[in-house]
Amino acid sequence: MIASLPMYDRAETAAANDRLWAAARDNLRAAGIAAPDGLTRGIDDLLPHWLSPDLLLSQACGFPYRSRLHGQVTLVGTPDYGVEGCPPGYYRSVFVARAGDAREALADFDGASLAYNDPLSQSGWAAPQTHAARLGLRFSQGPCSGAHRLSAQTVAAGHADLAALDAVSWRLIQRHDPGLAAQLRVVALTDPTPGLPCITARTRDAKTVFAALAAAIAGLAGPDRATLGLHGLIALPAAQYLAVPTPPPPAHFAPIA
Repeated sequence: MIASLPMYDRAETAAANDRLWAAARDNLRAAGIAAPDGLTRGIDDLLPHWLSPDLLLSQACGFPYRSRLHGQVTLVGTPDYGVEGCPPGYYRSVFVARAGDAREALADFDGASLAYNDPLSQSGWAAPQTHAARLGLRFSQGPCSGAHRLSAQTVAAGHADLAALDAVSWRLIQRHDPGLAAQLRVVALTDPTPGLPCITARTRDAKTVFAALAAAIAGLAGPDRATLGLHGLIALPAAQYLAVPTPPPPAHFAPIA
C-alpha cells in the first residue's frame, strides 16, 4: 500500500502532514486495513502514482481528476482549507502580478503572458483561462514553471506578467516566503471551484478511508491544524468536479509572433 499528501507538502508543513498521516494510518489499521508507516514523497510523475492499484490515499487536483482519473480511482472526500469567500471544500485562484506593475485591473492585462505550474492544473491553468474567457480577455502562454511557488518567482523575476496561484499555496507563500510575496500583488480572484480531492484506488471502500481521514483531521493538535490550514473533510460529489469547464491547452494560447 502507498499513501501521499503531495499538494501542499513543503518543508514547513511536512512534519504536520506526517502526524496527520500517522493518525489516519492508525485509524485505518484499527478498521482492519493495511496502511504504510509513512508517506511517499519525491514522486516525479503523479498520474501513475494516483492510478496505482496499491494507492490507499493521495490528494489530487480537480483538473486531472475530471480529465484523467474519474472512473479509474475512487473519490474519498475534499479537505476544507477555509478559503475566504468559498463554500466548504472549495478554493479559488489568486491572480498575482509584480508589485510595481502599473496595470491595475485584470482587464488591463489582456494579452499578457500567464505563467502556469502545469497544463493539468485547475488553479494554475484551467481556472484563470476560464475566468479570462468569461470576461472576454486572453492571456498568452507563458512559462510552465512546475509549481505554484515557481510561478510566483517567474512573475517576480519579470519572465511573465501574471500567474494564477492556488489560494492555499498563496497563503503558504505569504506565510513562509514573505520576501517573495512582497514582490507581488493580488490583481483579481477567480470564482470558487471544488478543492483538491483525496482519492483511493478504484477497488477500495471510500467510506472507510473517509472516516479514517476525517477523524485524523478532527483530532489534529492546534499548531498542526494552523500549519496545514485544515478545517475538515467534505463529501463533495464527483458531479461537482465534472461540471467545471475545461479550457483549451496551453498551445492554443501561444504568443502570436
